[in-house]
Amino acid sequence: MANIKSAIKRNRQTVKLTQRNREDKSRYRTYAKKVLEAIKGGNVEGAREALREATSVIAITARKGVIHRNQAARRISRLNARVKAMAAPQA
Repeated sequence: MANIKSAIKRNRQTVKLTQRNREDKSRYRTYAKKVLEAIKGGNVEGAREALREATSVIAITARKGVIHRNQAARRISRLNARVKAMAAPQA
């Protein structure tokens, strides 16, 4: 246990920040899963709408510094590729 006043405060801050980061990560994973479920269900319009929402949430998560911006770009790109591959045979 920390004895110094600044270390005690830092521990309190770390707990808060860790919780916030967990919530943000959980949120972006949930939105990514919504896209994958729409793809699995064969719902093209639903997948596009879910992708639009997921893209925004993932970008916000990266902007906050919870995930690296390259990771965010990679995840958005992969989701986008899956939605496009799903829509391509119908076009």
